[in-house]
Amino acid sequence: MTDTPITYAAAGVDVEAGDKAVELMKESVRQAQRPEVLGGLGGFAGLFDASALARMTRPVLATSTDGVGTKVAIAQAMDQHDTIGFDLVGMVVDDIVVCGAEPLFMTDYIATGKVVPERIAAIVSGIARACAQAGVALVGGETAEHPGLLEPDEYDVAGAATGVVEHADILGPHRVAAGDVVLALASSGLHSNGYSLVRRIITAAGWSLDRHVDEFGHTLGQELLTPTRVYAADLLALIRTPGVDVHALSHVTGGGLAANLARVLPPGLCARLHRSTWTPPAVFRTIGELGRVPREDLERTLNLGVGFVVVLPGSSLEAAEAACRARGIPTWVLGELESEATATLAAGVEVVRGAKGIEGGAVQVVGEHPKP
Repeated sequence: MTDTPITYAAAGVDVEAGDKAVELMKESVRQAQRPEVLGGLGGFAGLFDASALARMTRPVLATSTDGVGTKVAIAQAMDQHDTIGFDLVGMVVDDIVVCGAEPLFMTDYIATGKVVPERIAAIVSGIARACAQAGVALVGGETAEHPGLLEPDEYDVAGAATGVVEHADILGPHRVAAGDVVLALASSGLHSNGYSLVRRIITAAGWSLDRHVDEFGHTLGQELLTPTRVYAADLLALIRTPGVDVHALSHVTGGGLAANLARVLPPGLCARLHRSTWTPPAVFRTIGELGRVPREDLERTLNLGVGFVVVLPGSSLEAAEAACRARGIPTWVLGELESEATATLAAGVEVVRGAKGIEGGAVQVVGEHPKP
């Protein structure tokens, strides 16, 4: 038994700091609302009026959860915390859109060694701005102080979201057919995958985050902290565009382009993608050359400039490209789909079939990227 009383604060948990963080984030959270949200911040649960679902024929709920990964280490090293929320929201809500669902609401979770109210508020401000951009309500969250488990300046973030789609409108392999084309939507950069590889490479090379890189036009740290492009609102607008018949969507995250596309293709179909259709942005070339990373490893780890893929019939292509262009998203045709039984696959080139436990279609990436 100790002679000195031990308080929660003495154990390293500052309840008052947590309360202050909530007060600081309130204004940001107010910006990320929808009319269906009931009540305010601070309740035990977020409330969302789902009565609109009763007017749907067969509403199907879609849910997703994710984190940001080791990109948070870059934010911590640079002491810049107001953009990491875009990475979190993008990783969560854009997975929901893949099946054609509209994300409705999201919650977040922040674990830290020490609650610094201003830092927590900065993180949440990014989450809220990204939610507002995606049309998603931020209905609640949790900030947990874990002294002894995390260092005072360390934190990790995670989130979960729920969306809804009419059963008849679900996108996926059942819609995809031979003759469909594969349309690429440009990424904003590395997004939020592969940072363990990236950090290992820059450490081995002795590069500092404040190093100016001419190819980037700014510092290495600024490039690595570029926020993930959040596609949710843009893709929902695309799906609803007259003359556009989207068959499937693929979010290019961990595993790379081929593996993630294979997940949304039916067995028996093969997508042949052509590297000649795009030049990966400078950050991907720099990381690859700096670490002498084999191309196969780069393609399995990073998005290489392709953040999302749309599979649709050729008759929808012109309208789809125009819709994306109007929303500021560069696009290009990556390739086409064929029956694997009749496809002439390139000899000696890997064919990816399915991923993440899904027995999907086949994807082969051929050719070479144009020189920058």
